[in-house]
Amino acid sequence: MKGMNLLKISVGFWLSLQCLPVTGQRNEADRNKSRPNVIIILTDDMGVGDVGAFGGTIMPTPNIDKLASSGLKLTHYYSGAPICSPSRASILTGMYPGKWNFVTYLDKKSHNKDAGQIDFLNPEAPSIARFFKNSGYATGHFGKWHMGGGRDVTDAPKFVQYGIDEHASTYESPEPDPLLTATNWIWSDKDSIKRWNRTAYFVDKTLDFMSRHKDQPCFVNLWPDEVHTPWVPEPENGEEALKPQSEAAFKRVLKEYDMQIGRLTDGLKERGLFDNTIIIFTSDNGALPRFGSRSGGFRGSKLSLYEGGIRMPFIVSWPGHIPAGKTDERSELHAMDLLPTLSKLSGITIPATYKADGVDRSTVLLGKSSLRKKEMFWEYGRNTIAYAYPKGKDKSPQLAVRSGEWKLLMNHDGSNAELYNIVKDPAEASNVASGESKKANELSTKLLAWWKSLPELGNQ
Repeated sequence: MKGMNLLKISVGFWLSLQCLPVTGQRNEADRNKSRPNVIIILTDDMGVGDVGAFGGTIMPTPNIDKLASSGLKLTHYYSGAPICSPSRASILTGMYPGKWNFVTYLDKKSHNKDAGQIDFLNPEAPSIARFFKNSGYATGHFGKWHMGGGRDVTDAPKFVQYGIDEHASTYESPEPDPLLTATNWIWSDKDSIKRWNRTAYFVDKTLDFMSRHKDQPCFVNLWPDEVHTPWVPEPENGEEALKPQSEAAFKRVLKEYDMQIGRLTDGLKERGLFDNTIIIFTSDNGALPRFGSRSGGFRGSKLSLYEGGIRMPFIVSWPGHIPAGKTDERSELHAMDLLPTLSKLSGITIPATYKADGVDRSTVLLGKSSLRKKEMFWEYGRNTIAYAYPKGKDKSPQLAVRSGEWKLLMNHDGSNAELYNIVKDPAEASNVASGESKKANELSTKLLAWWKSLPELGNQ
C-alpha cells in the first residue's frame, strides 16, 4: 500500500512538472516576440528627387510618402558607392567595399579584371544576414544581389554562405530564380514573372516568408531591380511598348513601384507585423538616365562621387520607437552604419573579432540628431578602362571624403582637388579648395592615406 501511494505521489509530481512552462523556452519565445523584424528595401538606381517626400515632382509617390510620414526621413544619408555592387557590399558587410575589392559593378571576368576588382564577394566577409541568423533570426533575400554570379562567373558562393535562409533572386546572383530567368540574361519577355511584375513578386515572397515565421523574428533584404533601366511597364489597352529609356516609361514604372511599397506595408499591417518591424527605405546609388529633378538638385548621377551619385533618399519606420513625421536635416548616415545600427536596435550580438567601418547610429534613428564623428570615404575609378562615365560636369574625381560640413574630391595622384562646404553648398557649385588650402590639405592627406590602405586586386 505504501508503495502504491509513493507511486501515485511520484506520478502526480511528474505530471505537475509537465504543466509548468519551461523557463528557457518561455524566455526565448518572449524574447522572439519582442525583437523587431527588419526589412531593408534597397531600391535600384533611385535618385533622391524621385520621391515626393523628398521634394520630387516627376511622379506622385503616395505610398512611399505615407511610409515617410510614419517614420523618420534623413537628408544626409550616403550610399557606399555610386554604383550597385560595391554599394550593396557596404550594406552587407558594414565595411568599405574597397576592403573586399569591390569598386564598380560586377560583370564577366574580363571586365572585373579591367576594373581592378574581384569576381564575387568573399564568403568569409562579414554579413549582416549571418549576424542576425546567428542571433536567432530567420533570414531572407528577395530581389537583386549583384555581388557575384551571372555571365561567366559560375563559381560564386551560394546564398547560404552569407547567412541567408531563403532567397529569390535575379540573373546577377549565384542562384537565379527560374521564374525570373527563362534565358541566360537579366530579363526576357519569356520570363514567367514579367518585368513589370517583379517587384510584386518580391513583395509576395517577403510577406509569405514573414507569415511563415511569425514566431521568429525576421531579417529581410527586399532589393527590387526597379527603378533600374530598362523601364518596361505593363502594356495598357493594346498600346505599343514604350521606349525603355523614356521618361514616359519611367513614370509608369515608378507608379507601379510605389503601389508595391503600399502593398508591402498593407500586407504587414494585415498580418499584425507592421508595428514591430523596422523598415528601411533607400537606394543603392543615384539616378541614371537623369532628367528633370531625379537628382534632387544635386550635381552628379549614378557613377559620380558628386552628391547626386551617393546622397540617397532614406526613410526608417518603426511605430512607437522611431518618431513619426520627422525630418533630420543634419545627421550624417552611411550605408555601412546600418549593420551596427540595426544590430543595436534588434539586440544582435556582433562577434568580438568583427572590425567595423560603420558606426552605431541607433540614437539618430530613434530621433536624437547628432553629427557623425568619423569621416566617410569613397572610391570610384581606378583607371580609364572601366570608368569612362559619366561624361561632362557630372564626371567626378576618383576619390571623395566627407568630414563634417566639408567634402573633398580628388584623384589618386592628388590632382584635381575640389573642396565644398556641403552644408552651405549642397549643389557643389563653388570649389573653395584654393581659399581653404589648410582644410583641403588636411582632408587630402586623410583621403590618400585611406585609399592607400585598401588592398590591390588579389591581395584581400
